[in-house]
Amino acid sequence: MRFWGGLAVALVVFVGACGERDRPAGEAPDAGAPASGGTAAASAGRTLDAVRAKGFVQCGVSQGLPGFSNPDDRGNWTGIDAEFCRAVAAAIFGDAGKVKFTALSSKERFTALQSGEIDVLSRNTTFSMSRDTNLGLDFVGVNYYDGQGMMVRKNSGVASATELDGATVCTNSGTTTELNISDYFRTNQLDFDLVAFEKSDEVVAAYDAGRCDVYTTDQSGLYADRLKLQKPDEHMILPEIISKEPLGPSVRQGDAQWADIVRWTHNAMLTAEELGVTKSNVEEMLGSPNPEIRRLLGLEGAFGEGLGVSNEWAYFIVKHVGNYGEVFERTVGLGSPLQIERGLNALWTDGGLQYAPPIR
Repeated sequence: MRFWGGLAVALVVFVGACGERDRPAGEAPDAGAPASGGTAAASAGRTLDAVRAKGFVQCGVSQGLPGFSNPDDRGNWTGIDAEFCRAVAAAIFGDAGKVKFTALSSKERFTALQSGEIDVLSRNTTFSMSRDTNLGLDFVGVNYYDGQGMMVRKNSGVASATELDGATVCTNSGTTTELNISDYFRTNQLDFDLVAFEKSDEVVAAYDAGRCDVYTTDQSGLYADRLKLQKPDEHMILPEIISKEPLGPSVRQGDAQWADIVRWTHNAMLTAEELGVTKSNVEEMLGSPNPEIRRLLGLEGAFGEGLGVSNEWAYFIVKHVGNYGEVFERTVGLGSPLQIERGLNALWTDGGLQYAPPIR
């Protein structure tokens, strides 16, 4: 099937805009970003002390992405990224409520972390080599394995991206979505017209208004943005994934202890799911003879001391937030409005990529 109905609009590139993921090919590292060893080095070893002194974790999140970090009508933040922030607070304070959220645009997010405005960035951000090495940041895990996808109208009759010859495609400017989609159409020898906008809401509005046949971004973002359309049920996400987009939390370089706390928060949530430890049974599990469960819950060993927190750090995470699977299901999974399958985000024991090093 060949598309010719989309309005051919000149591509407008907004200079200096930073998209939800990587910068365009050939672009220098984010302008104004301090090199590794600047502000990051100055903060070495101080983050945990500073967090304890102020009494909360300052967490950078999105400006509103359903399923990941999104404020409800009362200003309460929901989503898998927001829940991870609460898990970090639980590990440190034994209280998941000791967290404050800073809503950041894609352009602001790295500067906010570099400057110390936030303690951790948990904002649907792709873990890439340039970001991990050039920006004074350290990514400490993958909270959600994602990839770029495409959304079309169900009445288009399209079942695969290979049928999109001649389509008009909407996306964000200043991200690798432009490069990825161009590479995909070139590789498959398909013609297309690209229409790019600076803000995600502009892309959604243009697609919803019929200015383009296809909307492309991270597949998780498509599920979230579909909820914003006038008639969500009339649209579908195609099966093709055309890039790797591992989304995860990051911290400033130079503070190994803080990086360890954030990294092992994620690992503890995965370990709890693998061992069957949940919010509802964690108290019962305190009586388990299983040595792995006992180490996780602080009953044996002194693993919290190595992080600089209580030995019950992981117990508090599960008690107040839940294991990884529980958080996934209620925020982005089948128990949420997004209804995303676990897929690559299943545990390694279930054929997925989520795998935590052992606590021992």
